[in-house]
Parts: sequence; structure tokens; C-alpha cells
Amino acid sequence: MPYKNVTPDDLFKCRKCGDCCKGYGGTYLSLHDIAAISDFIRISSDQFMKDYCSFSGSRPILTQKSDGYCIFWDEVCTIHPVKPRMCKAWPFISPVVADPANWTIMAGSCPGIQTGFPLEVIKTCVLKIIQAASGPVSGGRL
Repeated sequence: MPYKNVTPDDLFKCRKCGDCCKGYGGTYLSLHDIAAISDFIRISSDQFMKDYCSFSGSRPILTQKSDGYCIFWDEVCTIHPVKPRMCKAWPFISPVVADPANWTIMAGSCPGIQTGFPLEVIKTCVLKIIQAASGPVSGGRL
């Protein structure tokens, strides 16, 4: 396969396993994420923050259950239509652009990430995806 034609589908095929919904790092939330999820589950933003969020420094993150999974994981993402921007972006996140070796690290915990490409090709593809989404997305699970 010519590397200049690598697409996001070549690099990642979601297996809906939930592995990206578990683990250290947390899922950071924007104000937009908070409003969208609150509306979706029909509670106020304040109540959502109390019931479903904790903080990493000053930034809100989704709470994790005792098994390490996101509070909204129940064999599927129960907020999929309004999942946070960080979740929508996975695994095409800025830490891969900063250091393409992060792709390989992430692949160790995500069976959908393909690793049979040169890291610079992966970096270029991820950068294009991030730019198309109108800006960098912070990662959290590295």
C-alpha cells in the first residue's frame, strides 16, 4: 500500500471493546461536553458535575467506576450520541503528533489501532485529522 494514501480507516478500526473507556488518565470535559451530556441525560449541568465528574487539577473529568471504566460505559457507551470531544477524537489526538511513538504505546491498550505503518506516516495522517477537526485535542490516557 502506498503510504501517501493512508486513511484514518487504515490506521484505526474501532472494535467497540471499551478498552479506551478504561484506565488511568481520565476523560477531560469541555463546557460544551458538560452541557450536551447534561441535556442528554436530562439533568442540570450542576447536578451532572456533582454526580458524574471529578477533577484533574482544575479540569473536570468523567468519574470512573470501581472497575476503572468510565461511569457511562455499560458494555456500550451509554452517551454515545453526545460523547465528549476527547472520546470522539480517539485515537487521533495531539500526543501522537508531539511524539508518534505514542501511537505504538496506545496500540498496546487498544486492539483497533493498526501499527504496520511508519510512525511519520501515522503522524502526518493524525495531524491532518486534527486540523480538519479545527484544532488540537488534548489526550489523557498515555
